[in-house]
Amino acid sequence: MATISTLAYLVAAVLFILALRGLSHPETSRRGNLYGMIGMAIAIVATLFHHGMDIGGIVLILVGLALGGSVGAVVAKRIQMTALPQLVAAFHSLVGMAAVFVAAGAFYSPQSFGIGTHGHIHTQSLIEMSLGIAIGAITFSGSVIAFAKLDGRMSGAPIIFKGQHLLNAALGVLLLVLVISFVATGSPLLFWLIALLSFALGFLLIIPIGGADMPVVVSMLNSYSGWAAAGIGFTVGNLLLIVTGALVGASGAILSYIMCKGMNRSIINVLLGGFGAEAGGAAAGGGAGAERAPVKAGSPEDAAFIMKNAQKIIVVPGYGMAVAQAQQVLREMGDLLKKEGAEVEYAIHPVAGRMPGHMNVLLAEANVPYEDVKELEEINPEFAEADVAYVIGANDVTNPAAKTDKSSPIYGMPILDVEKAKTVFFVKRGMSSGYAGVDNELFFRPNTMMLFGDAKKVTQEIVQALQK
Repeated sequence: MATISTLAYLVAAVLFILALRGLSHPETSRRGNLYGMIGMAIAIVATLFHHGMDIGGIVLILVGLALGGSVGAVVAKRIQMTALPQLVAAFHSLVGMAAVFVAAGAFYSPQSFGIGTHGHIHTQSLIEMSLGIAIGAITFSGSVIAFAKLDGRMSGAPIIFKGQHLLNAALGVLLLVLVISFVATGSPLLFWLIALLSFALGFLLIIPIGGADMPVVVSMLNSYSGWAAAGIGFTVGNLLLIVTGALVGASGAILSYIMCKGMNRSIINVLLGGFGAEAGGAAAGGGAGAERAPVKAGSPEDAAFIMKNAQKIIVVPGYGMAVAQAQQVLREMGDLLKKEGAEVEYAIHPVAGRMPGHMNVLLAEANVPYEDVKELEEINPEFAEADVAYVIGANDVTNPAAKTDKSSPIYGMPILDVEKAKTVFFVKRGMSSGYAGVDNELFFRPNTMMLFGDAKKVTQEIVQALQK
């Protein structure tokens, strides 16, 4: 039976690797999801048979799976694409809390896990347990804050106070001392102090991070949840949990590094909480009271006329497109412009939306051809050749202040060079700042025309004008 279980774990691990590979591209993402689901089903069945549980235990587990699966299915059916990032953050929090619960179960009933007896737990198990509970608790509270920021339940602006990084460093050192003491003594009090301190540290690490940087945070929390699972895998002696947790942890960390590199941010600052922001930094970069030139407001008919005579059009989607659910009508507009002989491409910033790949998923949902969707480095040189840049719901990722204003909290972040296009149409409900709380200089450029209104409605009116 042990040989069969090991073989099943190997098959499941290979399927998880194939799932990660499939999820790396929109064309293969469905297949990747299917591989992951099959792998998880194999892992669950193999684990049940490997431990030779009695009927009562198996029934309890199946009831738990049925309840959790039912809740997950209902949530998946009801969730809007715009709420997917906060859903991912919420799921990460559950993974973190699960790690805390498993660690607590192993600590109070070590004989059930074969790691010793109460008060005499193996040293290596105490190390694994303390790491699992610390990472799990940090993942839980950090993910709860990320969820609240993404869902608008708290401000997306960085929450910063004097001495914040010093406090985080002190708590980190204290946490390390508690872990060492716990491993040496096995004290229940230290166990729960580690949990409480980790919950607080997760909270403090995420609150100074601004909403514009939330995609990196979601990716990093995904990595944390994987390492928490791997740590608990050692405690319970489950090889597949170790492998799966390591895969998730490593892939999440690599993705976070790639995104930080693309944003000109430091991965160390992500790990420590906040991107080098100082108190009051959120207000930098130009306030609402700063003197600005008047903006030029246009109509959908104006935009349609100029687009109809354009040779090259680059569409820049952002979270506003997702909120308005405008991806379908946006594809319809692109198809009409192609019939008029125009070249239409879609520019994707690495952190557009609220999680990695958010815009890619929405455009794929609308059946926008994959070859028309270009990443930042590929598309940026083409803006200077574009007759029109159509910005629909994007804000911070197009703000020229990131290149010119050293006092801005987004300074140094690579942006889409939309200001280089001959004409920029900016679809927005009003003149409010972006998620980072920074005014967008692009609004006031002489080649920019603001199209005020709901993104979907404005685009629909452009489509109607193009059809005349």
